Amino acid sequence: MSAIRISPRERLIVALDLPSVAMAEDMVARLGDTVSFYKIGYQLGYAGGLSFAEQLAKGGKKTFLDLKLHDIGNTVGRGVESVVKLGATFLTVHAYPQTMKAALEARRGSPLKILAVTILTSYNDDDVREAGYVGTARDQVRRKSEQACALGIDGIVCSAEESAMLRPIAGPGRVLVTPGIRPSGSASGDQKRIMTPAAAIAAGSDYLVVGRPITEAGDPKSVAEAIVAEISAAAER
Repeated sequence: MSAIRISPRERLIVALDLPSVAMAEDMVARLGDTVSFYKIGYQLGYAGGLSFAEQLAKGGKKTFLDLKLHDIGNTVGRGVESVVKLGATFLTVHAYPQTMKAALEARRGSPLKILAVTILTSYNDDDVREAGYVGTARDQVRRKSEQACALGIDGIVCSAEESAMLRPIAGPGRVLVTPGIRPSGSASGDQKRIMTPAAAIAAGSDYLVVGRPITEAGDPKSVAEAIVAEISAAAER
């Protein structure tokens, strides 16, 4: 298990996969104090979401910029330096050695944590083979995670199915952040490696990313509160 102490409420990261800052602001207002951590990815990021992330950070919320950076080292480093100024808590980069090294060097001295993305949770074994990798998705996740941890990465984005496998590799001081979380009864959407909040916590995940089951709900706050309660109960077992 992780040695990092995290409150149940902070373990929930709500993905603001929304087309405008206005819609994101409305969602944050509706969720209120129930949620303290938000993820901003491509859709909102390219619609003014980076400035919004800075506003959230200044307002006391934590932000996870899911930008999955990957480029030459100098370009990645400059990008990370800009993200540091936004006050983000987490930033994703693809798990390629040069990319991870550049990101870790550029964030040095700041509280920003760099998370490695190994194999997307929307990929299964067939997708991995089609992309030209040898072996299964699980094989690639393990190999890339071992490499990332050897380089000093702060955490890994992984499927909950892989959390138990990765906890010994990551050790107690690195975080495992799990997207593809679906409360019981929710549709799987475009995710192929998914799990419920309780099962993900039991498997060793530290943070759970939930998007559409909350943001598309009629009462998103109630759904978020139920997930926090499920996380709390699972973490106490």
